[in-house]
Amino acid sequence: MDLHTSVARVVEWDLDLSPHLIKRMADRRFTELDLREMLEEASRCQKDVVEGRWVVKARHRGRSWHVIVEPDTSVQLLVVVTAYPIG
Repeated sequence: MDLHTSVARVVEWDLDLSPHLIKRMADRRFTELDLREMLEEASRCQKDVVEGRWVVKARHRGRSWHVIVEPDTSVQLLVVVTAYPIG
């Protein structure tokens, strides 16, 4: 799957937030709504070093962020593994 060309379609899928992500959301002070906005407005994405995962490059509060996702095309589910600011 070429997630880069399909980001607009993929963000319409259901999201599954990993337990790791939920903890990081509190630590890094962002909400599910913030996360959805980051995904909707993502500038690009690329394959992650972990097979089946993608790094979505986004912005939030004036900073660059990486959102790590695992798309499950069979059920149109986007598993969000983690998200973190860069720099």
